Amino acid sequence: MRTGLCGELDATDVGNEVRLCGWVARRREHGEHLAFVDLRDRSGIVQCVVDGSVDLRSEYVVAVRGTVRRRPAGMENPALATGQLEVGDCTVEVLATAEPPPFLVEDRADVDEAVRLRHRYVDLRRPRMQANLRLRATVVSAIRRAMDLQGFCEVETPLLWAPTPEGAREFAVPSRLQKGSFYVLPQSPQIAKQLLMVGGFDRYFQIAKCLRDEDLRADRQFEFTQLDMEASFVTQDDVLDFVSAAVLDAAEAATGERPPAIERMTWTEALDRFGTDKPDLRIPEALVDLGSVFEKTGVRAFAAPTVKGLRVPGGASTSRSRLDALVERAKALGAGGLAWFRIVEPVADGPPGLDSPLARVLSEDEARGLVQATGARPGDLVLAVADEHRAACRVLGQLRVEVAGSPVGQGPHRYAWVVEFPMFESVGADGHPVAAHHPFTMPHPEDLDLMTTDPLAVRSQAYDLVLNGWELGSGSVRIHRADIQAAVFAALGISDEDAESRFGFLMGAFRYGAPPHAGFAFGIDRLAAILAGEESIREVIAFPKTQSGGDPLTGAPKQLAAGSLAELGLRTVAPA
Repeated sequence: MRTGLCGELDATDVGNEVRLCGWVARRREHGEHLAFVDLRDRSGIVQCVVDGSVDLRSEYVVAVRGTVRRRPAGMENPALATGQLEVGDCTVEVLATAEPPPFLVEDRADVDEAVRLRHRYVDLRRPRMQANLRLRATVVSAIRRAMDLQGFCEVETPLLWAPTPEGAREFAVPSRLQKGSFYVLPQSPQIAKQLLMVGGFDRYFQIAKCLRDEDLRADRQFEFTQLDMEASFVTQDDVLDFVSAAVLDAAEAATGERPPAIERMTWTEALDRFGTDKPDLRIPEALVDLGSVFEKTGVRAFAAPTVKGLRVPGGASTSRSRLDALVERAKALGAGGLAWFRIVEPVADGPPGLDSPLARVLSEDEARGLVQATGARPGDLVLAVADEHRAACRVLGQLRVEVAGSPVGQGPHRYAWVVEFPMFESVGADGHPVAAHHPFTMPHPEDLDLMTTDPLAVRSQAYDLVLNGWELGSGSVRIHRADIQAAVFAALGISDEDAESRFGFLMGAFRYGAPPHAGFAFGIDRLAAILAGEESIREVIAFPKTQSGGDPLTGAPKQLAAGSLAELGLRTVAPA
């Protein structure tokens, strides 16, 4: 029906007759004998000139036949890729009429998200959405190509599965043939891919659809897509190299620039320097240990196991009301308070270079040490939190991000690998440690002796990939030895009977020869959103859900008809 695309016409097409198809973006009539029609398809817009009046309206679907020519001098449109050209002597065939759309199909139109999602088929015509979804397709294609080149085999795993021990709430699917029994939709292909390792597929990957019944937010949907991979006879470093190649290839394909090699740091280092295991490396300032500065202090505000400081360049101009708001924010995050110091030129009757409610109670050595340790200069602001180590780091780490104000989607793109996560995150009410990841994560070989004596000190061979403060994904070296798996189950308080009931089919497979293996998965939605400069993954998903989990387009979720419920052996009850 067409010889090419609107946005791809160039100077080499001048003089050629073309047939184009698309939607009417705009129509302008000049008297009774001349009309200008902006025709839009997925590639862009081109101006078509029609001799005579034409009965067209916005979003009509048309086919246009005409000859490509240069626009008259002075009539060019630099805002369009085709702005030097037009299609003249046009004839127009209406392929489908259209009612006035609920909003303008252009990026500069500010439209409520609920309206956009209710009419998503119109919203998807907007240049921004076209670019986002095509960028996503480019990312997926590059990932698949990178995994192929590294010798991975793509295998599809089931969507109807048994409950898995990954912690998130699962979607249940009733069985019609076995009434009263349920499948679940997979949170991830975790167990399936480990079984593939036992089956000899030593390098597996999948662009996997996963589902979790968790509260929605900007970076989370009920259903999401991830690169899922697993490999046998590999080390942690091998997996990090595999995934790095795929991620960097995808970024280069999407942006035209290849990011530098991905920095690696331990979980302890990330917490100490950035106050989080999801560090945003676009922010150059890191947390500073002020323990030695206030080691012998008489100031009660700093009498704590850990004192952390943060330099805010140029922050001395921060208003008092803003500083008071930061103090309240620190308290809301769990700190006892927040100390702040404007760095100024030294004054004769006070400590050198400090303007703060605490300036008078600091010794001269403490004031000088605070400035030197943080590297602060006149015009800067220093924030300090004193508390238990993890609490002090986390509170000041959160303020680090909020003070910098770096939006998620803005560049540059700074990746980081965070490794050596704790094996256990806390001790539960039953006295047993709580697994930080799933119970199949291999402990660090140097810490195996601590499993029974000091489990919270055990490091795991788990690792996360972070981009601009967003966790893209996580993975680990898996346990393949029965004795280590038994020790982890025992530490978690999982009995032999419970382990057999919950994980028997995996443990049974391991008895037939499980190779050492490790894997990883990262969210394609999150990666595509950041590369597209978006702050919400909804902008790179064709048909997302709202924050409440609803679908304004289809009205889902909906009640099933009584006959369908009876066929499944189900009945609904009124909510309490």
